[in-house]
Amino acid sequence: MNYNQTLEFLFQSLPAFETQGATGYKPGLERISAFCRHIGNPQRNFFTIHVAGTNGKGSVAHIIASVLQQAGYRTGLFTSPHLVDFRERIRVDGEMIPKQKVVNFVDKHHDKMVELELSFFEMTAAMAFDYFAQSDVEVAVIETGLGGRLDATNIIVPILSVITNIGLEHTALLGDTLQKIAREKAGIIKKSIPVIIGEADPRYNEVFEQVAAANKSRVIYAEKEFSCDEHHSEGDRQLFRLHRTRDNQEFDAELDLNGDYQVRNIVTASAAVDFLHEETPLTISRRAYLEGLRNAAANTSLMGRWQKLADAPLTICDTGHNAHGIAWVAEQLKSTPHRNLYCVLGFVRDKDLAHILPLLPREAHYIFTQARSERALPAAELTAKAAIYGLQGEAVEQVPAALERARQQAAPEDMIFVGGSTYVVAEVL
Repeated sequence: MNYNQTLEFLFQSLPAFETQGATGYKPGLERISAFCRHIGNPQRNFFTIHVAGTNGKGSVAHIIASVLQQAGYRTGLFTSPHLVDFRERIRVDGEMIPKQKVVNFVDKHHDKMVELELSFFEMTAAMAFDYFAQSDVEVAVIETGLGGRLDATNIIVPILSVITNIGLEHTALLGDTLQKIAREKAGIIKKSIPVIIGEADPRYNEVFEQVAAANKSRVIYAEKEFSCDEHHSEGDRQLFRLHRTRDNQEFDAELDLNGDYQVRNIVTASAAVDFLHEETPLTISRRAYLEGLRNAAANTSLMGRWQKLADAPLTICDTGHNAHGIAWVAEQLKSTPHRNLYCVLGFVRDKDLAHILPLLPREAHYIFTQARSERALPAAELTAKAAIYGLQGEAVEQVPAALERARQQAAPEDMIFVGGSTYVVAEVL
């Protein structure tokens, strides 16, 4: 098979949550465990940091990976979903897995993958582990796909677990309360391996405490380890004054990622990096830490986080796609200077729009659209649902045409926002 045929096999032959939704989700570790045994358990050949959470886990994973790269470690990074290229999911020192490596892996293991009925995500995780081992990776940052306890990545035994936060998402699969979702995410906590909690919350702290106690694992609340005393934007980067509790040290840090929500992510990532330096075999200097923050997006090619697409009118895209994430986006939209606001929005069918749509600004003009995905909610249906919550606008079915429509209407002093779904953002990058 060539590369395109290989991708077609992966996307069409194997169940994938990204394309099929819940029917493509195959919980359980039996298949991935059997397959990784078949290929020699490559995930045991390097240190790992495991990152879960409702929002922020992608940014936190990329920031930690960037710092580890700056510290001189050969660093693997496994994330999902991809925006433009499948190979974004698997990186070593910021570079995507070569196309030929993808082809070779599938050619070699095709029959076993079919025999075990691996899901798309299980295959992708195993491919990442195998490529990292081949590439002599020293440490890999592994982001969960969905949940934690039954996620295919949960066969690793990390040196640190990180859970960014808990919000209501994928309730049909993970549970319909914060406590139930927290219990699923807490499934990444391993025996005697500390876990960092990015955002403490009295509604779910006890869940983490209970699971950690059962595993004799220490719970570290990031906000007790680091605080952000000052924060502002300068051009395309953010500046932070960070305070470390254990020794009252202060750090003037830059981050080449925008979005006010990165305040929480930088605190979580800083607590993780500090733990790795203080209590694991890894050594991370102050310089590597600050350089890793300054070049997080550059080092790891992270896209879609409050990313500027154009000036005059200011055009921003963001991959926030659940109530927890959209709440942050809505706050940022309010605080960003503009005259009129145009929002190009699309969602997938299984989103809980009753909790998302009321968060969005009513004064904006909406151009409702749908991505090229089987899971996309039709633009006309979204338009009708949005009207119930006082969001007025029009439907333009194709994403590029919807963005062009917004550009036709917007003046230079206006603002255009594109989001609601990872798939929508992928089509404008």
